[in-house]
Amino acid sequence: MLFNSFIFIALLLVTFGVYYIPKLRKHQILILVTASLIFYSYDQFHFVLLLLSSATINILTSYYVVYGNVKNKKALALSGVIANLCILAFFKYSPLISITFLDPASSIGNFLLYIPLPIGISFFTFEGISLLIDVWKEKYIDNKKIVDKSLAKHAQHTLFFISFFPHLIAGPILKAHDFFPQIKQKYFKDIQWEAAFKNLITGYFLKMVVADNLKDFTIYLEYPHFGNASTLTLLILIIGYSFQIFSDFAGYSLIAIGLAKLFVYNFNINFCFPYISTSFKEFWKRWHISLSTFLMEYLYFPLGGNRKGKAHTYINLIITMSLGGLWHGAAWSYALWGLLHGLLLAIERFITNNFKINIKPNIVTKAIKIGFVFFIVSCMWLFFKLPEFTHIISLAQAFINNIGEENNLEFISYIMVYSSPVVLYHIFYLLKEHKPFIWSKIQKIEYVFYATLLFLIITNSGTMKSFIYFQF
Repeated sequence: MLFNSFIFIALLLVTFGVYYIPKLRKHQILILVTASLIFYSYDQFHFVLLLLSSATINILTSYYVVYGNVKNKKALALSGVIANLCILAFFKYSPLISITFLDPASSIGNFLLYIPLPIGISFFTFEGISLLIDVWKEKYIDNKKIVDKSLAKHAQHTLFFISFFPHLIAGPILKAHDFFPQIKQKYFKDIQWEAAFKNLITGYFLKMVVADNLKDFTIYLEYPHFGNASTLTLLILIIGYSFQIFSDFAGYSLIAIGLAKLFVYNFNINFCFPYISTSFKEFWKRWHISLSTFLMEYLYFPLGGNRKGKAHTYINLIITMSLGGLWHGAAWSYALWGLLHGLLLAIERFITNNFKINIKPNIVTKAIKIGFVFFIVSCMWLFFKLPEFTHIISLAQAFINNIGEENNLEFISYIMVYSSPVVLYHIFYLLKEHKPFIWSKIQKIEYVFYATLLFLIITNSGTMKSFIYFQF
């Protein structure tokens, strides 16, 4: 069920109305769980059982880690983590295993090849793992604030944590120590209307106006459409796809944050203007923050982080990013994408630690750094658009060989028009951070901007398409 579909709006309005009925206040969690299961089952009814099974594993394991008479709680928690990873591996990576290690024509290979991918499995699996590790480690918060002594109540809270519809399909990835303390009765008067409105309008604009219009042009990055395109056209297409994937995923995250606020729940920011990053380290502090922090807390640090010497630090970075890349999709191109990001982070860290480059910081050098990071990141998004390596090589060849081809100026201009809001979005942030006087002037008329965005959503939305990260 898409956030921009009429059926979802109907579900949202009914849920919102019932949720704040005073006599039903004590059933708020059950109301949201019911709405979330309806939301999830609309497209994939048969996978609701998988979602419930995954939740059951995490409910029972986390409860008995805290209250069970178990001698080795670490082993119990790890068994739950392994169970989560096995479910993820079976449903997400069986086709990759079939193609890579087995004969797809054999009975087992053919069976694994056609295992369906449950939508959102990467997200709710990681959230289950977060719960188990949080209660085992008890690093962030007292377990009693996460796991209620009543198993029935803990089951309800955990199912709510995992299935809450704003984040269920494509995040942000919630962490138990952030979310569970928020679970309590909510009141209509506590809704942060302005924050919810701003997140929803911005999110829907980025998705429906920017991403859904850009997708009609970036389709020409797919094989074999790019074969006759000029070098300049290909460059603009690559940049356009970079803006599209940002608008699509950041738009989803903003909508999810806005929807959660309507029910008085707060999600952490998931994108913080990543295309102004001057380094790859900064980029990963700004892009898909819920994933990067999850990988840092639950993978990079357990591997040793930077505590075991420089060589291990570089290896840990590369392993973490490679596995993070493979989390995105069941293809080796995603693992390579993650590996390259890991290498860039390791190389960047090596240079920073070993060489003192005395370049006077100014607006020019900063712009050059931003442009360099943005270009490299944009080129690597091609692993998402073209998961077959041969197609990426063909695109690179076309980029080199088609310098003399005629530029399609009309085509290029459309991409630039629909990309410009993302550029302005980042510029406004820079003004807010570095030019508060100018920003204060803009802020006085920001209602005009939101009214304009709403008007464009109504009048200039592209054709409806599912969010890119639904496939992950």
